[in-house]
Amino acid sequence: MVDFKGLPSPDDLLILLTVARLGRFTAVAEALETTHTTVSRRVAALDRRLGGRTLARTPHGWELTELGRRAVAAAEGIESSLGDLSASMANKDESLTGHVRVGASDAFGALIVAPALARLQEEHRLLRVELVTATRRLSRNRSGFDLEIVPGTAEAPRVQAVVVTDHVRRLYAGRGYVRRRGMPHSLEELTGHAFVGYAESALQVAELAYGRQSITDEPAAFQATSIFPQAEAVRANAGIGLLPEYVVRGHSDFVPVLHHEFERHVRFWAAARSESMRSPAVRAVVSYLLEEAQRRRHQLLPPPRIWDEEEA
Repeated sequence: MVDFKGLPSPDDLLILLTVARLGRFTAVAEALETTHTTVSRRVAALDRRLGGRTLARTPHGWELTELGRRAVAAAEGIESSLGDLSASMANKDESLTGHVRVGASDAFGALIVAPALARLQEEHRLLRVELVTATRRLSRNRSGFDLEIVPGTAEAPRVQAVVVTDHVRRLYAGRGYVRRRGMPHSLEELTGHAFVGYAESALQVAELAYGRQSITDEPAAFQATSIFPQAEAVRANAGIGLLPEYVVRGHSDFVPVLHHEFERHVRFWAAARSESMRSPAVRAVVSYLLEEAQRRRHQLLPPPRIWDEEEA
């Protein structure tokens, strides 16, 4: 007979596994629909049962101790078995269950990540996905996400990162703006033009700045924290903006400016802690995201509609 009274609670082990992935008690409480106090109490109960600390507080958030890593390995086995059981009870031949929380920048999250997550969930109905969008760099502390999709660089302690894609940002203007101000034909002629860009006081990712240091010394006349209002401001003739091609694709009212003379390349990464990268759901998200990025790259893009001076 197995002495179940001497074993740690499976519920407590699964809570520890969620802490290891999300890194913050508050994020775990949200994911499990409980309270911060309950999460803390269950981890403490697990520590007492195991006879030692499973978590250690560091400048970067909660980290697993050696005992914690052994406990998480057991918790991953429990999670896998419960996923198989849930799938069989639902008469579905799939093993992805539970909840996965993904963070991504606004436009990339909406136009690239969301379709990938939708396809994943369509094939795995037992999986609940949550997408939180905000343009920021990779968190060096425990972020509260199973997976972060970030532009620029993905350097942080104990983080595993996979390159998702590189994309190009080029200069565009609205048709009314070009009619009113004229079309620049060289980088030097950009001087004096109005620009649309990120709010510099809030921008965390230097690679997304419109690069005025290499174009003009004038700050952006219209600034926003999201690429979507920037694109709409450009469309509404507020100025010239550095916009991702995947945002303006298919919209003929964006006029390319110096299309072959100036561009910026930005790399996007999928990054997570090792505990999260071992999760089947997180690995599936990365796989579907890579497939979506590859599909977008292989789409045939129409050539940009070059401004005809007669339109002015």
